[in-house]
Amino acid sequence: MNTWDDDISARVFANFRQYLTGWDETQPQASEVDRFRSGLATPQFNGVVRVRSSSSIERAVATTRTHLAGVPWWWWVGPDSPEGTATALEQCGAAELTVVPVMVRPLDRATEQGDAPTDLRIEEVGDLDRLTELVRTYRTSMGIPLGLEADMVRIESKREDNPDIVRLAAVLDGRVVGTTVVITAQEVAGIFLVHVAEAHRRRGIGAALTAAALQVGRARGMRLAALVASPAGEPLYRRFGFTTVSHYRIFTVPA
Repeated sequence: MNTWDDDISARVFANFRQYLTGWDETQPQASEVDRFRSGLATPQFNGVVRVRSSSSIERAVATTRTHLAGVPWWWWVGPDSPEGTATALEQCGAAELTVVPVMVRPLDRATEQGDAPTDLRIEEVGDLDRLTELVRTYRTSMGIPLGLEADMVRIESKREDNPDIVRLAAVLDGRVVGTTVVITAQEVAGIFLVHVAEAHRRRGIGAALTAAALQVGRARGMRLAALVASPAGEPLYRRFGFTTVSHYRIFTVPA
């Protein structure tokens, strides 16, 4: 894309915040911190996605430690965080875990389909049985324990923003072998949970899922697509025309 202005940035990161905070199962409360607690014993689904004032970081760390006690969690620092957030976190004992690229592309042009197995189908998930298969596939790919699967399905099925969500399953021989979740909000198609079962990787399934996600965004009238890329996925997304426009720094905070 040719421009990355404040309005586009705000929309992209609002979309990402919606995805992350959609995992929260606690009662919403007025807070200076955008945080989420799924209760799942895995850090991907508990954490802080933004604190609104860097002057209150120390207080926010203290209240968040209390709110998220008993579960592993991460603190996501992006351009929507106040300047100085990362430094303030480090002064509170936080350690940077990783830095991940934020990538975007406009949705005003067609998407190449790429090569995938001829009998592969990309289907929209529409019932609980297929949702369970979807969660099982990305849970396994992420290395999340089997014991968390039922709660993951339950939370996915009850998300308040489900009208904004399209879940896509790559189906081969009647089995779900790949996943992605698209949130269409803020004129952005946020693409999440792109996973392919290990036995079926390097066959074009990830590309087929990405192409389908972009089609969903266009069909719903979104202006651009955005995602956070893993090291393995970044080359694929570049082939689809995504460019890196920013980064998230992910921190762990000691209890």
